[in-house]
Amino acid sequence: MEVLVQKFGGTSVESYEKMNEVCNIIKIQKEKNLDIVVVVSAMGRKGAPYATDTLINLCKEINKEPKKRELDIMMACGEIISGTILVNMLESKGIEATFLTGSQAGILTTSDFGNAKIIDINPNKILKELSSGKVVVIAGFQGGTDDGEITTLGRGGSDTSAVAIGKALGSDIVEIYTDVDGIMTADPRLEPKAKVLDFVDYEEIFQMADKGAKVIHPRAVQLAKNADITLAIKNTLNPQVKGTKIGAMCKCEYISNEYEQESGFMTAVANKDKVAQIKIKSEEKIFTEILSEIEKQNISIDMINFFISEKAFVIEEKDIIDLEKILNKYDVEYEINRNCAKVTLIGSKITGMPGVMAKIVRSLSKTGISLLQTSDSNMTISCLVNESDMISSVHAIHNEFYLN
Repeated sequence: MEVLVQKFGGTSVESYEKMNEVCNIIKIQKEKNLDIVVVVSAMGRKGAPYATDTLINLCKEINKEPKKRELDIMMACGEIISGTILVNMLESKGIEATFLTGSQAGILTTSDFGNAKIIDINPNKILKELSSGKVVVIAGFQGGTDDGEITTLGRGGSDTSAVAIGKALGSDIVEIYTDVDGIMTADPRLEPKAKVLDFVDYEEIFQMADKGAKVIHPRAVQLAKNADITLAIKNTLNPQVKGTKIGAMCKCEYISNEYEQESGFMTAVANKDKVAQIKIKSEEKIFTEILSEIEKQNISIDMINFFISEKAFVIEEKDIIDLEKILNKYDVEYEINRNCAKVTLIGSKITGMPGVMAKIVRSLSKTGISLLQTSDSNMTISCLVNESDMISSVHAIHNEFYLN
């Protein structure tokens, strides 16, 4: 029998009312004679009693730098709480169900607490429970090492859990339920004219997630691509809407002649705040050593522009203190421009499309937005702006390519 994996995010399980909608979605699929595996996140977002951030703060209120091992154990509780509640709600509706932690579901990980990687999944226990007719609810975001330690997979890890379980069970599709109708051309909380996309290629969605669009974790996208799994992004409170499918372009059922028209090359505008621009003046040899130190400290750099007299790049604000330690060690002249944001135009056909950068610059200039730095790849053009200009930049670029 075909196994359908469904993942429900924190906003989908944040209350009994929302969980009731989740149960209705599961029931409809169960009536189609499908085996159902459900992966859940912790209940709600920051501020909710059992949200991951809330659990983290319980430790940090006592110790600002809690031990990573114990912090993983604490964080794993969030998904265990939501999963056990959901199972009891399903049972109350006459739907047989059982709950498994990540370890019980056979998810074997590395021992990198807080950011563990999945090594393997032994699906035997999942399959055993499915064979008895039960819906299997699994805690997302977590797994275990071969010596019994509890680990978490990093932010967005529940998406990764769901796709990995889908791969282990041979599923063709994994449904990701959230609080929007699908993947949109921009963050609808910032851009009221954003539209739902019918289909997005793996590479496009990877770029969207990597550039700040909070749609699905990049690790999950890469895993889905490797396993040739189609992802379906759907709305828990509006499940009848078809949502957005993520897959290989060659399998796309939405491709038409219109898709090939020049006006349709752009996929979305993504945005990311809380970044800082770094400018360094140093000799090439010293800068190479600085880059090596940055790599050792696991500091991610982006939007890299190297010139003879100056090197410029972008980091996340959380890494500023660690970077300053490195730069002060080498006694180089540097400048840090805080409170920046990155706004990125994404599209599979940007390469070779004339006039794209000119349109971006023109749209920002008309709005009076200062462009601090740019970078591009084969399917993205990123613009660094002041954080106060981020929303206006999203509007300007989105309107330039979608409404003109």
